[in-house]
Parts: sequence; structure tokens; C-alpha cells
Amino acid sequence: MTKEILTALYIASSVLFILSLGGLSNEEKAKRAVWYGIFGMIIAVFGTIFGPDTNYDEWLLPTIIIGSIIGILVAQKVKMTGMPQLVAALHSFVGLAAVFIGINSALEPPKNLSNIELIIHEIEIFLGVFIGAITFTGSVIAFGKLSELITGKALVLPGRHLINIVMTLSCFVLGYLFLNQYGISSLYLMTLIAFILGAHLVLAIGGADMPVVVSMLNSYSGWAAAATGFLLGNDLLIVTGALVGSSGAILSYIMCKAMNRNFLSVILGGWGDSTGPTKEIEGEMIPTDIETISSSLNDAKNVIIVPGYGMAVAQAQSSVSELTSRLRKKKINVRFGIHPVAGRLPGHMNVLLAEAKVPYDIVLEMDEINDDFSETDVVLILGANDIVNPAAIEDPNSPIAGMPVLEVWKSSQVYIFKRGQGRGYSGIENPLFFKDNSRMIYGDAKNSLDNILQQIN
Repeated sequence: MTKEILTALYIASSVLFILSLGGLSNEEKAKRAVWYGIFGMIIAVFGTIFGPDTNYDEWLLPTIIIGSIIGILVAQKVKMTGMPQLVAALHSFVGLAAVFIGINSALEPPKNLSNIELIIHEIEIFLGVFIGAITFTGSVIAFGKLSELITGKALVLPGRHLINIVMTLSCFVLGYLFLNQYGISSLYLMTLIAFILGAHLVLAIGGADMPVVVSMLNSYSGWAAAATGFLLGNDLLIVTGALVGSSGAILSYIMCKAMNRNFLSVILGGWGDSTGPTKEIEGEMIPTDIETISSSLNDAKNVIIVPGYGMAVAQAQSSVSELTSRLRKKKINVRFGIHPVAGRLPGHMNVLLAEAKVPYDIVLEMDEINDDFSETDVVLILGANDIVNPAAIEDPNSPIAGMPVLEVWKSSQVYIFKRGQGRGYSGIENPLFFKDNSRMIYGDAKNSLDNILQQIN
């Protein structure tokens, strides 16, 4: 394959990747956009394998086959509830690959480079290894938190910001030493410190922020890939990495804005600090039964459903879709309220509802539906906690104070589907559960919804 043909293939892949990203902004175009991305990646892999600069050995084909088989098996096995963990794990692979490629390039630098070219090459090595190392350990910790292998609570060490600053400065000092030919050991030590920095940054972020963390790690992995592209002289990897890095950063910023939080504060682990004692919660959680909920739904004119991670865990989206269909046949106005950080991955709830064939036009974002709760008869909350927590508005000392939330308590009646009386993933108490117009329905959400369906014809 000539370089001209390879360049044409890379341009085609870049265009398909851009079309893929653009199409994902709309539910109706998302499926086609995914196929754009798939074909773009197929072209990219084909061009890279058969490109003029690829050196073949006996390990190349077996490695591709083994990796493809593993990818297929994982994709078939992982459920939608496990997608956030899977995304975090895949980000870690990108980061680790950047570290390995950077160190390998330092051990075997290209020959016949001028002094300026050598300096630029070593800067690329430093940036690729530094960003890759942070991405790797940060993604591993995110995977552990999302999988609940480690606690979702923030690890708050004394002087943690000073620790982060010292580690970052140490990495840049070691990078300076590496650039001034102090030996490969300075790069190794910098990599070790960056590993620790990445882990500490994510450990210091609470569970309620994990959607932002996953999005930001996505951005990190993109920049690591772009740095690797410069190292390898691969234009497509540079373009793809820049697309992923910039889109991930923009998405993280948008999500932080939706949460009324400072972007840097969240990423540096400063989010969620309370400034004093939180308000005492009065009242008690009052359970209800299937018959009461069914009767309320049958008599309602306006219903809003707020899905959360609990819906994903219970795999209740199909039951939700069927309930929606039956209520709409009874001329009941049913809509969905989606918070920007609902679930544990950006767009998590939208994907689940689209999978269950819920009409796109009744799935509304928080800003579109928040003013309508005061005119709503019944709100069904499926496993959501922080995104419907009135403490964000009513308690200035709450860890989520100032965060925009779905103001469900303004409706006539609220029914909360929960597995138990726990505080949820972030560990923050929710006064909504104790309000006079709130009732709790405990147990598996899918089973509860299926029982409700039997009483709605």
C-alpha cells in the first residue's frame, strides 16, 4: 500500500469519526452515527496494518485475533448497567498503551534526528507518558468505584491539594531532567509519580461525580492517544485523539455547568465539601403498596417518570416503556425527566429508554421539564437519589448545595422506587423521602412495575 492510499484512508476515517460524533447528539441519528464510527475504525485498522510503515512479525496477527475475540466476548457479556465500568476500563488500556509506547520510544529513539527534532520527540514522550499514566490509574480507580469494589466516598487526605501540586511539579522537574539527558531513570520515576497522582485525583472525587469523572477520563485518553500519534507519526491517531480529548473536555464542562460546579474543583477532588452541619431531617419514610400507586396513575392526567441508576440495575426499562404505552392509551400525558448526570455515565438513561423504544419526543432534559412539576399529578422515581434531592436547594451546607436538581417535590404525589432505605451511591441523605407527599415502594423496581401493569389496562 502506498502512502497516498494510506493518507486517503485516514482522511476517510477522520470524516467518518466526525460524522459519528455529530450524529450522537440526536437520538434518531445515534444508531447511524455508531455505524459511521465502526466503519471508520475498520478503515483505520486496515490502513494501519497494511500501511507502508508497518513492520510485520509473527505476533501481529495472533495479537489482533486474540484481542478481537476478547472484545467480542466482553461486549456480549457486559450488561447496560456495566457500561460505565467497561468504559472506565477501556480508558485505562488507552493510558497504559501510551505509557508503553512512550517508554519504548525513549529506549529506542528514531535515528538521524537533529537536536531540535530530538527535543520535540522527547517532549512528546514526556506528555504521552505523563497523561497516559494519570489516565491509567485514574481509570482503574474509577472502575473500582463504579463496580463498588472500593468505596464511592471521597478520600480526603489532609493537604490533598498541596500533595497534588507537589506531585505535578515533581513530574515536570523530572521531565526537565529527562529532556536534559539525565537518563531514562528520570522518566521511570516521573511515570511512577504520575501513576500515584492519577489514582489520588480520582480517589478524592465522590461517587456523585462519577459521570463527570468518566467523561474527563475519556478526554484524558484522547489527549494520550494524540500524544502517541505524534510519537508514531500517525496523523489519524492525532486527529482521533484530538476529537476524543476535546469532546470529552467539552462534555465534562457542560455537565459541571449543569451541576453548578467549578470544572477544576470537580476534577481536582474539591467538589462536595460542606461548610457546616447539614439540616436535620424530620419525619419518616412512609411505604406504600402497588394498589395505591396503580390507583393514582389511573386517576392522573399528568405523569412524569424520573429514571436513575436503580432502573438500570433492575433492568426495568422495558416495563417502564410498557407502562408508558398503556398510560398514553388512556390519554394520560406521560413524560420523562432526565438530569444531565443521571446514572453513572453521560446519556446513560437516554440509551436505556431508547433501547426500550420509549418515544424520543417525551424524553425531556431537566431544563425543559423542571417548571412542569407543579402541574403534575404523579411522579415516579426509579432509583434516583442526588438528582432529586431538595437539600441541593434548601440546605446551603449540603455536599450538593447549589446543584440544579429535578424539583419533583412540587408535584401532587411522588412515588420512589428503591431497593431499601439506604442513602444511595454517594451516601448523601435525601429529605425528599421524608416529605408528606412522598411514598416509598421497596424492592426490585421491575417486579414492582410488572405488578402495577397488571392493574392498568
